[in-house]
Formats: sequence, C-alpha cells, structure tokens
Amino acid sequence: MIIVAVILIFLGPDKLPQAARQVGEGWRSLKKFQQRVESEVRDAIPSLPSSGDLARVVRSPVNLLNEIASRTQSIDDMEDVEDEPLPSELYPAEPDPDAPSAGEYVAPPPPHDPSWN
Repeated sequence: MIIVAVILIFLGPDKLPQAARQVGEGWRSLKKFQQRVESEVRDAIPSLPSSGDLARVVRSPVNLLNEIASRTQSIDDMEDVEDEPLPSELYPAEPDPDAPSAGEYVAPPPPHDPSWN
C-alpha cells in the first residue's frame, strides 16, 4: 500500500495508466523471454525437471530431502528382497561334482604356520 501511494504521488493520476501499461508490456516481454530460454534449455537437456518442480524444491528444500530419504528407503527395501535366496538357489537343479558325497571323509585344511610368511 505504501509503495502504491508513493508511485501515485510521484506519477500523479494522469500518468499512472500509461506507466501501468508500460509495466505490463515489460512484464509480457520478460515472460516471453523466459519461455524462450526455457524451451531452448529443454531442447538441450530433455531430462531436466520442470520449472514447477524446481520452484517447489527452492521453496521447500526440506520436502526434497524427505522425498530423497523415502526413495532411498524404498531402494534399501528392494535390495533386502534381492539378497534373499531364490528357490533355485536353495535347491540347485544339478549337484556340484566337486562336493563330497554323503558319508565321504573330507580332511580339514592344514593349520596355518606363521613362519611360512
């Protein structure tokens, strides 16, 4: 309100419509320039997030951190599932030919002698 009052005092009621028209034209040309730059950048970098997403991140970086944390948690959950053995790993289709058969004696490895190093 104070800014409007100061502008009204400096410009006067007769020049105010012309000044508002010039401000509107300047704003329109600025928006067109912004859209042109954005379209050129999107052509060069198609994987860039949208302007709305970037503005949301700038306004609230905490929400971005929360989103990244939830994505990381879901990836960790998926990795836990991947670590679980599949049924084919638990019960292989073909037996290992190098594995000792049932009842066969397997000698333990020789003890490690530190003097061999």
